[in-house]
Amino acid sequence: MLKRLKIQNFTVLPQADLEFGKHLNVFVGENGAGKTHLLKLAYSVLAASWQEGIKGQAASAPTKTILQTRLADKLVNVFRPESLGRLTRRKQGRERCDVQMSFADTGLDIDFGFATNSKSEVSVTQLPKHWLGTAPIYLPTRELLTIYPNFVSVYQNHYLEFEETWFDTCVLLGALLQRGPKETQIQRLLDPLEKAMDGSIELDKNGRFYLRTPNGRMEMPLVAEGLRKLGMLARLIATGALLGQGYLYWDEPEANLNPRLIKQVARTIVALSANGIQVFIATHSLFLLRELEILLADKQQPALDARYFGLQSRAEGVEVVQGTSLDDIGDITALEESLQQSDRYLAL
Repeated sequence: MLKRLKIQNFTVLPQADLEFGKHLNVFVGENGAGKTHLLKLAYSVLAASWQEGIKGQAASAPTKTILQTRLADKLVNVFRPESLGRLTRRKQGRERCDVQMSFADTGLDIDFGFATNSKSEVSVTQLPKHWLGTAPIYLPTRELLTIYPNFVSVYQNHYLEFEETWFDTCVLLGALLQRGPKETQIQRLLDPLEKAMDGSIELDKNGRFYLRTPNGRMEMPLVAEGLRKLGMLARLIATGALLGQGYLYWDEPEANLNPRLIKQVARTIVALSANGIQVFIATHSLFLLRELEILLADKQQPALDARYFGLQSRAEGVEVVQGTSLDDIGDITALEESLQQSDRYLAL
């Protein structure tokens, strides 16, 4: 479990000290406030550690030489800046970005930083004792099932201006289905998603995804985009990627979904949180936020440790306000506009 993230001079944020909930973490703010940047930063560090560990390095402890290179590469490939130093906060003079991440497993704790003029150099000041053992997952705002055919091989062999989160997630989408004792747990999570899609996700031998419905098989480009997003989530559950003690970073889960499907996404987010996945989402959907609060307040469900982070624009940069409910994070313009529109409509 990721417990804490401290940053100094990272993109639009002069400083922040974020203390995360064990189960669910929700970032709320206007466009450009840095919600996605925070998700990508945390994901990049975890992904660099996990990917290095599965290369046969798991039995050996991390070294500064390896980790500094892998961190720099991952940050550049995920954010796609012209140079690593572009991720430091833009202000006059030379600045340095510093990042500290603390975990329930202190053997994963890490401190690192880089300067404004860094091309691809990261300096690690606290080295973790071992590599991450579980793959983190990053879901972008768009679905990836339709681009999956041949995407992994093309990305590996050619330079493409797609952020590396797309590649990472496509690799996980292509994993084998989970079999064995966890099938019952997987199916319990899959059932409501498959009901909402009126079908199940299949991957054929040619590397193409389909939606299998009672009326036959439908190729993925013909499926509504909102259902394709549910399908991507369903596939990751079916492969076992979203089981156990893992991490899910999801940018705007509500994008391209109607309210009925947003309700299902909210239920799945809460179910995954309750099953051991630490979930981080970025949103400015009042509907999704309210649905999450309704589900979290249900006394018949296990109590979940949730945290909310409001990103507020100030003259000196973006400030992060945090708490255990929406009421704790102050007024968010994007949410206030939704409420004011309701008032204007009722006034008619």
